Amino acid sequence: MADDSHFGKQLGLWLGAASDALVSVFYPAGCQLCDQLLTRAGRVPICDHCLASFPALPASVCEICGAPSAAPFSSHAQPSLSLDYSSPAVRGCFQCHGRTYSFDRARSYAAYEGRLIRAIVLLKFERIEPLATWFAMRLAAVAKQQGLHADVVVPVPLHRQREKERGYNQAGLIARPLARRLCLPYRAVLLTRTKPRPDKHILTMAERWESVRGAFATRPGIQVDNLCVLLIDDVLTTGATLDACARALLQAGAKSVIGLTIARAVKHPANGSDALH
Repeated sequence: MADDSHFGKQLGLWLGAASDALVSVFYPAGCQLCDQLLTRAGRVPICDHCLASFPALPASVCEICGAPSAAPFSSHAQPSLSLDYSSPAVRGCFQCHGRTYSFDRARSYAAYEGRLIRAIVLLKFERIEPLATWFAMRLAAVAKQQGLHADVVVPVPLHRQREKERGYNQAGLIARPLARRLCLPYRAVLLTRTKPRPDKHILTMAERWESVRGAFATRPGIQVDNLCVLLIDDVLTTGATLDACARALLQAGAKSVIGLTIARAVKHPANGSDALH
């Protein structure tokens, strides 16, 4: 019976791949980012060249917020671009200095630049689940590489009105397959957004923090006592959203919260502004 089950699964995978190949031959499509003809079978509507172009983050990032570009801060050392972020004396970067986050640390797959921005917009407004699964695979690799251990996976929620309009939560599209890959429970019901995001498209840093103040809460009757939560979102810009979600989870009894996002907005030292924001 076990052999039959394995054969059935393998046959299903083969038929699925063959079906994709036939579709790609008879109904060729273009990459959603560069319009080049897709030459491989698969459901991710982005070519390999564009996928490979997503800007990887460096190995050394801020221990706390995951920022790759700001000079590290340490109370035991003078500011220096040559400081090692992994040093026990270095607990954060200048972007973190003077701010205490509710999450333990945050990590991301790539920098929020170039074609990755368009890919995330595509995911946000087109509900392309194979793309979400592709991102989930990358985040699973980040979690393994960074040693991120958790008890449960939770997506950052949308306000109910926004989710009703859109029909889905893009963070949930990523978090569900990620939870499967990490063999962890997926618990979208743990958090809810009680205050909608302002209609203003571009917010200053102060406005970002104010817009999420008290905007999230755990649902009544939900138990999070002593859980380590892996909190999933698409982009980390200032850390305000992850911080507000983590604060709500900790107040409900969670032991710790780790943030994990597809992209990390990069601060350029020259002007202190978010790249492409």
